[in-house]
Amino acid sequence: MSKPILGLLLVLPALAVIVLLFMVPLAASVIGAFEVADGYGLGNFVKSVELYRADMVFTVLIISLSTLLIGLFSILIGGYLTLGENPRAVAILRWLYRWPMFIPFIVTGQILRTFLAKNGLMNNIFMASGVLSPENAMSFLDWRGIVIAFVWKQTPFVALLVAGAMASLDRGTIEAARNLGASRPRILVEIILPQVATTVLVGLILSFVTMMSVLSVPLMINAQTPTMLTADIAFRINAYGDYGVANALGLISLVISSVVAWFYLRLSLKERA
Repeated sequence: MSKPILGLLLVLPALAVIVLLFMVPLAASVIGAFEVADGYGLGNFVKSVELYRADMVFTVLIISLSTLLIGLFSILIGGYLTLGENPRAVAILRWLYRWPMFIPFIVTGQILRTFLAKNGLMNNIFMASGVLSPENAMSFLDWRGIVIAFVWKQTPFVALLVAGAMASLDRGTIEAARNLGASRPRILVEIILPQVATTVLVGLILSFVTMMSVLSVPLMINAQTPTMLTADIAFRINAYGDYGVANALGLISLVISSVVAWFYLRLSLKERA
């Protein structure tokens, strides 16, 4: 058997999975988004914008805010792992911060639903300690709960990338800055961060795209409007069987993600060049 044919046979199962589980459903969704009663048109998109314009804006704002907070916390975690002077604290942080990566989003939503509710664990702890009175207890099961869930779940993933990139830097420049009297925040911002900026950006882009596809968190935490597009897609299908508008909303989500993914592809091509 010739090498080209052998190579094709080796990659054929992977290609089949990609075509059957990704390309075919994607093509069907794109075609379905333009299907209307009398043929093809933009009716589903017009209806989607009319009904869910606020949810589109809400989705972009929530995920953008979550992405910014994820970047901030990831840089702080990576910076302390690189510049921390307390070995015990560094070891505890290195062991602790990764755990949310192994928890699925649906479990995250359920955990935070019981933690952030008005009678949840967080308020009960505050009331038991005397910090909060029962009449002042409030629920975080709204947009704030979604942001908390996304940040808690995705920060370890980005922090792992950032911490690895920081650990691979030349320690000579860091030690030289320390010898010249530079503080740790200044070393982090002016010396380390510019060298790992690409890694930070890649991690945030991947997190942005991941959060765009999450359904369980908005369904379990934010049982009100506005909500995220994934919840709207599930609602159109389950409540009305309206696959046309659901496909249109999915295509709009794909366009939003594609804008962010364009930067990722541009960075990848730039690094290869």
